Amino acid sequence: MSDVSDERLRRWRLVLGGNEADGTGVRLGKEDLRRDAALTGLYDSDRSGGLGRSAPKVARWLGDIRTFFPTPAVQLMQRDAIERLNLHQLLLEPELLESVEPDVHLVATLLSLSRVMPDAIKETARDVVRRVVEQVEKRLRHKTHATVSRAIRTANRTNRPRFADIDWDRTIRKNLRNYLPEHGVIVPEHLVGRARARRSLQEIQLVVDQSGSMAASVVYAGIFGAVLASLPAATTRMIVFDTEVVDLSEHLQDPVDLLFGTQLGGGTDIHRALVYASDQVKKPARTVMVLITDLYEGGDVRGMFRRAAALVASGVRLICLLALSDDGAPGYDVDNARKLSSLGVPTFACTPDLFPDLIAHAIDGRDVTRWAADNALAPVRG
Repeated sequence: MSDVSDERLRRWRLVLGGNEADGTGVRLGKEDLRRDAALTGLYDSDRSGGLGRSAPKVARWLGDIRTFFPTPAVQLMQRDAIERLNLHQLLLEPELLESVEPDVHLVATLLSLSRVMPDAIKETARDVVRRVVEQVEKRLRHKTHATVSRAIRTANRTNRPRFADIDWDRTIRKNLRNYLPEHGVIVPEHLVGRARARRSLQEIQLVVDQSGSMAASVVYAGIFGAVLASLPAATTRMIVFDTEVVDLSEHLQDPVDLLFGTQLGGGTDIHRALVYASDQVKKPARTVMVLITDLYEGGDVRGMFRRAAALVASGVRLICLLALSDDGAPGYDVDNARKLSSLGVPTFACTPDLFPDLIAHAIDGRDVTRWAADNALAPVRG
């Protein structure tokens, strides 16, 4: 057989797991046997005995998968191990936690365990969370700053500025066609200016469901909240909720503190969260409110819709994200999503990379539902 065929059979052998019926007839070398053992311990645990509940055994397995698989595969396998083999308690072992490849889902797991975490491991856990936050922030900060700041500048321009607020550079360029060479002057038919700083602040509220199913969304929302809070032309508020509502806005300067202020799990009372968020709105026409929830309401459903309709009527640009993550199509309450969409609330799931553009479109007052459709985000239709 050719080298290509041999390699293909080798890969199939690793995928199929070496059962008698795999049909490949491939004999694995020493390194492939270690790869195979790592895969078998996780995905064929009933037959092989799995990784068990031994921290040293799990630590060795973590070392093996980091040696033999690329980082995205390592993160996926870790996530599968935690869920399939119920290894949550082992993450409270400092030595084990230090050997884990950190990602957003690991952060979400640590946050869910934070209330039962022994003091000896809290600092290690914070270090893991901080590493992930810094990685994600580095990837998203520049685009968020540039995109949202540009949208705020555009939204703040006015064609009837006071004399002191005229943007002369833009005004001259806009009126170049009105240049009168015989007089050496430009007739400023259209004035371009900026609203005064105190009146031009945009208000951005992130209202985030912290029930267990929204774990990754909570992590991304916390990071975005911290980035948005660093913009001088915007005021940002971060509100999390389950059956209670907690305002974490004072922690936006440190996203790690903010994330450890969440409490993943529990029920959901969207109506109560919207009531609280509504009370914080100072300038409805200048407020973008992003409700991040799967819409499985455990509180007052009718009240939730009444409050959403009132926010839209007041001029608040209310958007519902069914998820803010890279996890693919989320599960959500379809009936509630359709009803919310029919009230004029754009409703869809969004990836972190597109979130800055979403905020920019909302600030500009553009059609967010159309933008979502153009970006293949499958907005819910009422």
